[in-house]
Amino acid sequence: MAVTSIQLGQVWRKDENGKDYLVTKVYSEVFTQYAVLRPAEVTAPDAPTTRVKVAKTGAGAALPGFTFTQDGAF
Repeated sequence: MAVTSIQLGQVWRKDENGKDYLVTKVYSEVFTQYAVLRPAEVTAPDAPTTRVKVAKTGAGAALPGFTFTQDGAF
């Protein structure tokens, strides 16, 4: 699912295992945008982060392998 833009605090569900991840950082390197995700769990501060390349489409932005889980117009 595509959203207008990837923003801090958004929650995305990993398609592979169904776990929720929180967007903690969004940054650009040259012409590519990346999102840094951390598991949305109690042990999140100790969990390793995941870096995902943002996929830009005509419908907006998406994270490959993840599904946006929040309702609303973002």
